[in-house]
Amino acid sequence: MESISILGWELKEFLSPERLLPFVRVIFLVLIGIPVVYLISKASRRYLTRRFSAQQGMITGKMIKYGGLVIIFIMVLRELGFELAPLLGAAGIVGIAIGFASQTSVSNVISGLFLIAEQPFVVGDVIRAGSTTGQVLSIDILSIKLRTFDNQFVRIPNETILKSEVVNITRFPIRRADLMVSVAYKEDLGRVKQILKEIARQHPLCLQEPEPLIIFEAFGASSIDLKFAVWATKEDWLKVKNEIQEEIKRRFDAEGIEIPFPHLSIYTGSESKPLAVEIVEKKG
Repeated sequence: MESISILGWELKEFLSPERLLPFVRVIFLVLIGIPVVYLISKASRRYLTRRFSAQQGMITGKMIKYGGLVIIFIMVLRELGFELAPLLGAAGIVGIAIGFASQTSVSNVISGLFLIAEQPFVVGDVIRAGSTTGQVLSIDILSIKLRTFDNQFVRIPNETILKSEVVNITRFPIRRADLMVSVAYKEDLGRVKQILKEIARQHPLCLQEPEPLIIFEAFGASSIDLKFAVWATKEDWLKVKNEIQEEIKRRFDAEGIEIPFPHLSIYTGSESKPLAVEIVEKKG
């Protein structure tokens, strides 16, 4: 009977309001606080994306989410009676050890801060880094994420991006498509240029300002090589490039302008004997 009474007294003490109240607050923080943090993070991200840019919205949303979760974690520890000073001291020592052990990660973090501050590209831009070309999905503290045009996911460390040459293909609203056009030496270049200008003028997506350019590139081995440069918006650039080249082929065929293929002439020299040519009939 004594043990039962003692057990009942301990159970009664455990179920007392003073003991249960911290656990109730912890449950409230976890069940209410975490969803609220995620809702605020998503709302801030959507608002800043509409108001400013997707990059600023993404960064702010992540800062609110991770910062809110850290605050909730600290409040839960306080409610459960943990002393924070020793924990923070231990966390500081562990952080220093991890920092020495992961110098590459620290370098990526610093590089990420430079990228976020400088903004050579933002989320949604199409960039070329080394041999990789793709659309920027996110710019994080350690790396950037790209989606290539054949739908592959590529992660590039921030330090690599900061140390290498990066081309932002869609930074400006318009782009120039440089098309190489070769015609035979017998063709009238004035007529060829007139046809090219007509093609650019008649295409609905080809910009007339800046005006198209026709540049004499070189006397080729079997052709005269011209550069035909046309402008288009970055959204229509690929379509304009393809359709203009198809139209050049169609118009040249219709106008009788020859697009030559490589020819090879064999000359043995004036002091050499001519090459012997023998025609052999196939029997049977």
